[in-house]
Amino acid sequence: MDYSAGYLLLAAAQVVGILLIPLGLPGLWIQVGALALYGWQSNFATMGVVPIILTVGLGLVAEALEFALGGRYARRYGGGRRAAWGAILGGIAGAIMGVPVPIIGSVIGAFVGSFVGAALLELTTGRGANPALRAGWGALLGRVAATAVKVGIGIAIAVVALFSAL
Repeated sequence: MDYSAGYLLLAAAQVVGILLIPLGLPGLWIQVGALALYGWQSNFATMGVVPIILTVGLGLVAEALEFALGGRYARRYGGGRRAAWGAILGGIAGAIMGVPVPIIGSVIGAFVGSFVGAALLELTTGRGANPALRAGWGALLGRVAATAVKVGIGIAIAVVALFSAL
């Protein structure tokens, strides 16, 4: 059986998934789902289950890192535990609420939410505005780093998917 059309769709899904990651959309899971669908569609004739398990693992690691890096950077920039939790919760809330900008509103919302969440919760410690702003800046940088790491893992998932499906 000729699987070239399926392989082209798999490759397209990998590219689309990578492009969706910076927008705060579930690009990694589109990539993993496309690989699983390709395997199922081909009756696993060209690949086994191991690449699917590997890509699911990579996706879970990416999600964990995305949540952790904002908090870690907030703490690195002088914030306490509250700032770290504020960065995580603010990033989630910001991504959900977004801002009224087409396509990238959720990304901007996540960045702003990480900053605001870390800064606001750091302000509750009574240490003042400067440490709170510094913690917020760290949370913002952490969010940017998390996005970059997630795109990198998306590229790794694409490589695993495309080579395993050959």
